[in-house]
Amino acid sequence: MEDRAGKFVLTVEGYRSFIPRELPPEPPIIYDDELHSLLSKADRNLARLDGITSVLPNPDLFIAMYVKKEALLSSQIEGTQASLEGVLEFEANLVPKDDIREIRDVVNYIKALNYGIESLAENSVSLELIKDIHKILLEETRGSGLNSGRFKTCQNYIGAPGASIREAIFVPPTPAITVPAMEALERFLLEKDNIPPLVRIGLIHAQFETIHPFLDGNGRIGRLLITFYLVWKEILSKPLLYLSFYLKKNRNEYYDLLMKVRIEGAWEDWLKFFLRGISETSQEAVNTAREIIKLKDDMTKELYEHSISSIHAIRLIDLLFDRPLISSKEIAEKLNISSVTANSLVNRFEEIGILNEVTGKKRYKMYLFTEYVDIISRGTNNM
Repeated sequence: MEDRAGKFVLTVEGYRSFIPRELPPEPPIIYDDELHSLLSKADRNLARLDGITSVLPNPDLFIAMYVKKEALLSSQIEGTQASLEGVLEFEANLVPKDDIREIRDVVNYIKALNYGIESLAENSVSLELIKDIHKILLEETRGSGLNSGRFKTCQNYIGAPGASIREAIFVPPTPAITVPAMEALERFLLEKDNIPPLVRIGLIHAQFETIHPFLDGNGRIGRLLITFYLVWKEILSKPLLYLSFYLKKNRNEYYDLLMKVRIEGAWEDWLKFFLRGISETSQEAVNTAREIIKLKDDMTKELYEHSISSIHAIRLIDLLFDRPLISSKEIAEKLNISSVTANSLVNRFEEIGILNEVTGKKRYKMYLFTEYVDIISRGTNNM
């Protein structure tokens, strides 16, 4: 089944470019016992993840922070060096410790994801949406001059730094083939048949990465597509599943299996890897959500134990889950309290270890909700 996914063709320029076959694969996917079991487990874990949003104190706040984590991880796969604290500093109008250009990669990813989710409330996943997302992703970044929001008009390729196209690890379809290949992918995405949704999006992600339709940002767009599809199909009511940590941790296997699909047509091997990722990532997100619920409960108990039980203190806990890097001035404004009351609250929260001052200044101090940020940022240290 060597040409099951497509074939390499020698171009007139002298390099071998891949021409993908349209989905679904032919012969069809073979559902052996292992694939059936992995699909069933992935479905169960996704349902459990979707259910956790109903018991979170404020799911939108948790999701907003989780989106930041995904943006970091997805950007890190592409070589971006940034931290969650750096992103929070940028959002708080501080000068971040990290390179501002790299933080912009992450911030754009957040904007692109939020824009896509909002669009899907009224529209389906489409090529137009994908191009709009791409434009947002590359805005004011190092890739902004690379046809942002448009499919490639010159050949791209994947290879070691400095390698020529003839030394490439993989050369995607030529620009002339890219548009019809993406139109075929859109048809498959919208098709109504008996292919299980998780299998369909697994096939779509691999096919998108093979087509590599843009000059930059293909990996990030391909990973966003997974989340968009699951929300659009109402498999998830909130955008809570992100595979970037799993793909970052298993990077070599991920790339090897994509190549195995192209060379050997090994769709089943790829789908098994993909479904394991769905299960593992769903479980990790559920565990994180449970930790957040416990953290909030523990903080509330701690306030009562230290006789810090005013209504303002309880409201400050809620605020910190929204703004884990904050100043006493912002606390006063958000809680509509005096600066004296805000400073007193901050001092008490700092005494019991909930907040840590991170700027080292005598004035204009900023405080970090360290324990919460530590939970969310787990796995974002570059591996």
